Amino acid sequence: MERQPITSGYGNANYGLDNPGYVPAARGQAAMLATPTHDSQGPSAPPANIFDNLPGYEGTMAGGGGGFLPPPMPAFPAPQPTPELEQPHWNIPSISEETARGAFTLYASSKCCYSKAPAKDGVIMNMEAFNTYRYRLETFTESRSTEWSHEPYNGQPVDASIQPPPGPWDIPAKAPSFFIEGKQQIKVPYTSSIKPCHNCLGMGKSPCKDCAGAGNKVCWVCNGSGFRFGTERCSHCFGRGRDNCATCSGQGSKICNTCRGKQQLLVYISLNVKWTNNSDDYVVEQSSGLQVDNLTKVSGKELFRDSQYMVYPLIGFPDPSVSQASQHLVSDHQGKYSQASRILQQRQTIELIPVTRVTYSWKGKTYIYFVYGNEFKVHTDDYPATCCCSVM
Repeated sequence: MERQPITSGYGNANYGLDNPGYVPAARGQAAMLATPTHDSQGPSAPPANIFDNLPGYEGTMAGGGGGFLPPPMPAFPAPQPTPELEQPHWNIPSISEETARGAFTLYASSKCCYSKAPAKDGVIMNMEAFNTYRYRLETFTESRSTEWSHEPYNGQPVDASIQPPPGPWDIPAKAPSFFIEGKQQIKVPYTSSIKPCHNCLGMGKSPCKDCAGAGNKVCWVCNGSGFRFGTERCSHCFGRGRDNCATCSGQGSKICNTCRGKQQLLVYISLNVKWTNNSDDYVVEQSSGLQVDNLTKVSGKELFRDSQYMVYPLIGFPDPSVSQASQHLVSDHQGKYSQASRILQQRQTIELIPVTRVTYSWKGKTYIYFVYGNEFKVHTDDYPATCCCSVM
């Protein structure tokens, strides 16, 4: 008898040849013939639109999505001007020649292709100190957004419609310390309800992707014929032409990943709270020749610190560019971050970063390197004794 191609409920896909000798090992319910679904774990629409026009959650309702929520108007007093700053009676002294040479030697030692000789034996001709101001403004904010979430229903309390849920900015959240970033996810009270699982349509199982719900697949050894080398019966599938699917153990389906076989989901609104430290720096232009980018990873001597709910721009700083930068950044931060988030605290600081330019000679030529920051970092563009090397 001529064997006919097997077709499934998914169009005309050919899954091998019908073999009368094949008997599925898996017993029980027939293989599922539902359309395969993807493993989407994304939010689904709320059941029966029970929260339509709910104040504070309108963005969450539309299509099951969400978004950031503007905070209520703050009730804090306006920032007050700080007293005029006086020029600090303190300057960073030039580092010693021994410190400069030690930092340079350590720098050369960290480079696999640099000889230590210029750093150890070069003749230091001149050392010039450049004290550089760095102004920093930090704005610590809290933002909130909502989205639909779900989890397998295991008998959890269902509280939707018992009473109106609290507004998204009325729900208490445990904030970290000021200027320390963090996140928290909160289940909004009185928004939990039950709905059939959208991934498996409430069946608790989903078709196996590997076998398209058939529970078996064409034998890879004999390609479904049941025979090898003419009339020799296939020893892998024992002549059946098909193998039980190892992924689903021949069942044709797997436990739904979304509802974990529970068939129902607890659906609720999640409130996502995020604390962010937004920081901007301004470094006074200095004529040492060292690029400002080099100063981003070093520290200096802190001369001034002001921390309050909303800071006021600096007044009367000896370097006018610092006061101008303060005025610009304070205005920019308050306009940028007060619309979509709640400002919890601001902090402005001024550091004095030491920069020393060292001029030295080596084999009759003159070179320059910089030692900067409290960490005595070194930068140079023209180290005179390098070699080409490779790591095998």
